[in-house]
Amino acid sequence: MRILVIEDEVGITSFLKQGLEEEGFEVELAHDGNAGLEKALSEHYDLLLADWMLPGLTGIELCKTYRKENKTTPIIFLTARDTVQDAIYGLQAGANDYIRKPFHFEELLERIRVQLRSTSISPEFTLGPVSLNVETHKVMNNGAEVSLTQKEFSLLEFLLRNKGKVCKRNRILDAVWGHDADHDSGVIDVYINALRKKLNIHREEDYIQTIRGVGYIAKEK
Repeated sequence: MRILVIEDEVGITSFLKQGLEEEGFEVELAHDGNAGLEKALSEHYDLLLADWMLPGLTGIELCKTYRKENKTTPIIFLTARDTVQDAIYGLQAGANDYIRKPFHFEELLERIRVQLRSTSISPEFTLGPVSLNVETHKVMNNGAEVSLTQKEFSLLEFLLRNKGKVCKRNRILDAVWGHDADHDSGVIDVYINALRKKLNIHREEDYIQTIRGVGYIAKEK
């Protein structure tokens, strides 16, 4: 899946590119409205992420022009605007959805998945005897349902989506707690321990391994 991110704030584009690529998306960047529109019209993308306030062509102008040529590719606005009138205006310009800054990466990811749902892969992830279904929001272990808090569910989902890959502590914090969250990374250890306990995963089974000084990895034995 190819996503075009049109955003002039370098910190946000770097954060989005890294996060989305770790989720398996191919990401291209444009840093102003004119360059973004040119890329959007000249290449195929499965979704556009566009800032509202762009230099050159604004996000609204870009959206209106793009919709004259392309009626179907989803567009999600990233915006600091927060009034109902702004939301209506953005949707009337042709956007499919919008998310207010600052945002949690996981929320943005879910909004992207909603837009791409018709072509998405199975919503279920597995790890040994554990299965996690994103659509039903259920976690099962050997056929028995396991009750998790929202954060525990998000953490497990992030690890399973990246199964077989080392998840660095800063990426886990950004993905599960949000890049603006003021948390020490020690909170991850607390939640990992809670997950292991609730899922009845013992250290010797190694389904969720600690990579000392780096992060965690979910992997089959």
